[in-house]
Amino acid sequence: MRFAGKVAVVTGAASGIGKATVLKLAGEGAHVFAADIDEAGGQALADQSNGKIDFVRCDVTRASDIEALMNTAPVKAGGIDILFNNAAAAGDRAPIDEISPEGWDFTMNLVLKSVAMGIRYASPHMKHRKGASIVNTASVAALGAGYSPIAYAVAKAGVLHLSKVAATDLAQYGIRVNAICPGFINTNIFTSSLEVPDANKDAAKAIIAGMSTNAQPVARGGEPEDIANAVAYLASEESSFMTGTHMLVDGGLTIGQRHAWDKETPGLFDALVAMEEAAKAGAAA
Repeated sequence: MRFAGKVAVVTGAASGIGKATVLKLAGEGAHVFAADIDEAGGQALADQSNGKIDFVRCDVTRASDIEALMNTAPVKAGGIDILFNNAAAAGDRAPIDEISPEGWDFTMNLVLKSVAMGIRYASPHMKHRKGASIVNTASVAALGAGYSPIAYAVAKAGVLHLSKVAATDLAQYGIRVNAICPGFINTNIFTSSLEVPDANKDAAKAIIAGMSTNAQPVARGGEPEDIANAVAYLASEESSFMTGTHMLVDGGLTIGQRHAWDKETPGLFDALVAMEEAAKAGAAA
């Protein structure tokens, strides 16, 4: 019960990494405010929690929604001890020679500005609370090319640097700020970002799960619980001497994707795009 008596806020909480983290924190004693635009998924989490989880609808592309979320937890629970800025999506997938200004701005707003505003509006409620900790979801895409579309990669690199500089700003208040860099995790971010017809999404998820087993040196796909465990560590007193840094949880993906040693295997992003094209062709047929 590492988080008994603690108040946590998690964005992107209704599925995937966010959901796993909500369940992890609540399971270890925290009162969790789970935020998402998925009202049905978020409310289902709350309804099954015996009061340990409150759902708050929040569109992280709207700063006013983020401010309202961060003001809700103190009113209902007295403050904020843990913030997990997790909500994001792939954004605009166009290459740099084709992306529109609107597509670029949308991705930066969704992936990077949302994290900055999460820190901005949560931190006043976290000052001088023992063990206050902010964890931001970055990505392996922040560390190198070839893992994602370019706008998403640049935004996630911004999240990584934001975590470092925010840690220096907030150290005077006893607030730690760290980031986590997931690798290929089996969540719906892939099917939601790819143009796969709804009828084919279950099949696409199965294909992605199969691909993830062979994507990196660790011979299994990453699961949301792998990231939730790491977030819980960064949120806990066990990591009290860590701030302004990041944890890489990628099964070894960044030391070598499979295509680095197996020339028959395409790169991860190339494989996902090829799968998308196959799904679209199948739907058209």
